[in-house]
Amino acid sequence: MHQVARELPEHEHAFTPYYCDGALDWAHRAGFGEFTVAGKKLVRRCLDYLERERLHVDYRGRQSAYDLVVTCSDVIVQRNARATRLVLVQEGILDPEGWEYRLWRRFPLLPRFLAGTAATGLSHAYDRFCVASGGYRDHFVSRGVPPERVAVTGIPNFDDCRRYLENDFPHRGYVLVCSSDARETLKRDDRAAFLRRCVEIAAGRPLVFKLHPNENEARATREIHAVAPSALVFARGSAEAMIANCDALVTQYSSTVFVGLALGKECHSYWDLAQLRRLLPEQNGCAARKIATVCREVVATSRAGARLPRFRPLAVAEAR
Repeated sequence: MHQVARELPEHEHAFTPYYCDGALDWAHRAGFGEFTVAGKKLVRRCLDYLERERLHVDYRGRQSAYDLVVTCSDVIVQRNARATRLVLVQEGILDPEGWEYRLWRRFPLLPRFLAGTAATGLSHAYDRFCVASGGYRDHFVSRGVPPERVAVTGIPNFDDCRRYLENDFPHRGYVLVCSSDARETLKRDDRAAFLRRCVEIAAGRPLVFKLHPNENEARATREIHAVAPSALVFARGSAEAMIANCDALVTQYSSTVFVGLALGKECHSYWDLAQLRRLLPEQNGCAARKIATVCREVVATSRAGARLPRFRPLAVAEAR
């Protein structure tokens, strides 16, 4: 979002961590949503970044009425975001389409967040949807996203992966494991089997682990060292720099696999690698600029008094 804002210098900007309203807000305040991006831990991490970058913070967007909202998730669309123009930007790789997603598709009146990010784009509450690649465009359209609202722009964190080759990470020649926060987000994860597989893939090569920011650091580190005592474990730092210096990359559901594929690394993932190559974000080096152009078009359309229809009905049966 910050990269997109830099490409819109003619506008004033305000930023907020992700938030909920209504009953979901009550649940988060009571501590039931701490494992989500709206939980206190990740909200604090976001606020630290915004304060460090000296960006204007309007938590929950309460200080002003805005001409445009730009968001990286429509799994929850806040009431005040629905009241204005909205541009959705794909954040990264999606959750697997598990039983929760299939249940929600069968009963779409259930809360969309039950399906996780697999339901990205299916709110139809946005004016335009900026996606990572032509492969992702086809994916979203096949799930029911109106094709006229989709713009293939690339996404800023993954549009120029070669830039990560210049870094100061001190290690080289290792197998890197970028784990996921499946357990923290209440998904199934046979961590013991995964760690054994990592050791097999390493085949004697040094192992380095980069934990997901939302993982339980103490638990994950303890489990890793029980299987690979000499492995290095990092809870912080640039995963992209670590990928640039590795010989092989092992992931579960992490978006970081796109960096490995773009850099030609030996990659292992829970996802089918052929599918991931079709979905690989465009390496155009200008995704934020392209998204900013879409934002300008939406604002201009708004000022002209036109409005795209929203909330197209969801089909109960998923298109295949």
